[in-house]
Amino acid sequence: MRVNKHTERSFILCAVCTLGFLRKGRCTLNSFMSWIGGKKALRDEIIARFPLDYTRYIEVFGGGGWVLFHKAPERDFEVYNDFNPNLANLYRCVRDHPDELCDELRYMLNSRLDFDYVREMMHSKTDIPDIKRAAYFYQLIRYSYASGLDSFGAQPHSMWNNFPLIHNACQRLQKVVIENKDFEKLIKQYDRPQSFFYCDPPYYNTEDYYEDVGFTRKDHERLANALCGMQGKFLLSYNDCPEIRELYSRPGIIIEGTTRLSNIAQRYEAGKQYAELLISNYDTTAKIKSHRQLSLFDLYDESQQILKERKIIWTSEANSHSTSPKP
Repeated sequence: MRVNKHTERSFILCAVCTLGFLRKGRCTLNSFMSWIGGKKALRDEIIARFPLDYTRYIEVFGGGGWVLFHKAPERDFEVYNDFNPNLANLYRCVRDHPDELCDELRYMLNSRLDFDYVREMMHSKTDIPDIKRAAYFYQLIRYSYASGLDSFGAQPHSMWNNFPLIHNACQRLQKVVIENKDFEKLIKQYDRPQSFFYCDPPYYNTEDYYEDVGFTRKDHERLANALCGMQGKFLLSYNDCPEIRELYSRPGIIIEGTTRLSNIAQRYEAGKQYAELLISNYDTTAKIKSHRQLSLFDLYDESQQILKERKIIWTSEANSHSTSPKP
């Protein structure tokens, strides 16, 4: 079959777009919300490490969805999950009732008094309709300090500016299944040889920053056992600490080190870099290596830079720890 230059260029652009390497003018989206521990700063590195072949994509700890929205919509079956019921309800309302949600948000006030009232309502046992509850929760996210939900941020912000983000997110989520399950039950339900799970759990010793989570040391161990025993592939982001390194130093597991800006650390020290781990049960370089022919301007250079800067901390093949200094 003969392919003209226009068709060839279109094919290449689509292929690169699915890699998530397009920065400006990308075909992917920003999230409609911020969230503690969100992966906005690390999303390019994460997507660059996605496996080549999978038909199911599952975000186990969805949060702000920065990786999902940055990931180009493909033909794979997609699942967003979060154990926080208010977060799952917000995503469902964004997907299914964006106009009604914006109507609820339209006249909400950016004031301490209103914020305290909404927070009190969310913590009460009052039966709140789903759309209003989603609007209340979104108001707490947008008007709280560092999106922590607990204290008023006292920052100017027009809720109306978020309406285009909500409608864009609505379109992106149309074919996404939204779940509200415990991670172990979710993994068992969706695990197949062609499944790919991206996991961004509450970080070790930072669990108290997340509301309505209740993540414990045993949950970290339970997650490790569930992931290391699965049929499919997984990519896991964690804070770099000895406990997590030890927990995942298992056969068939690769541990990489990287850094990013931390939303939590920004509360105390602006610009502080946060040491992270990227943990997987597959070769995370396969996607980049397979696209060596796609040398579109700086896109190829960027992918190669990510490949070059990989810092392997542990792999069962080497059966030893790297000599890279711990943070």
